[in-house]
Amino acid sequence: MLTLPNLLTLGRIAAIPAMLATFYWDTPTTRWIACVVFVAAAVTDFFDGYLARRFNQVSAIGRFLDPIADKLLVAALLLFLAAFERISPISLIPAVVILCREILVSGLREYLAEIRIGMPVTPLAKWKTTFQLIALPVLIVGDGGLPGHAITLIGELLLWVAGALTLITGYAYMRAGVTHMRAADEGRF
Repeated sequence: MLTLPNLLTLGRIAAIPAMLATFYWDTPTTRWIACVVFVAAAVTDFFDGYLARRFNQVSAIGRFLDPIADKLLVAALLLFLAAFERISPISLIPAVVILCREILVSGLREYLAEIRIGMPVTPLAKWKTTFQLIALPVLIVGDGGLPGHAITLIGELLLWVAGALTLITGYAYMRAGVTHMRAADEGRF
């Protein structure tokens, strides 16, 4: 449990309340602090997997916690951006799409794991994640972190791109999942 990769994953989860606490003391400085915490947490997602494979420390708890930590980080931040009105009402649409897709894909992966089918991450899903992980820190900083600039607009545009990619990848995952579900119903698994 206490391997470096697992500690990095747990650190990503622990960063969530620290990052979200900054929303209650909204100053340019706290926005930048939240941005740094988010980026550091997001970077640990790469390193926990890399280090686990590199030092042969892949564990069941790590495979379980890693995707949960990712989803908690993104979901909590999207909810706080919405709750503290740091995104426009129209940009709630891609935020909800992202949240719904994460729940859908998590459930789909859980079901497919029961019938011993893996669902690999697609290259387009990696692009979705990239746009998401660029949009979110930009939205954290927003116009309040750089007064006189249209930072929130840039973040929202990136969020819309991530939302569009989320729809595309969510549909592709669901279509593949339904194919496996039908095969399971027909007794081919």
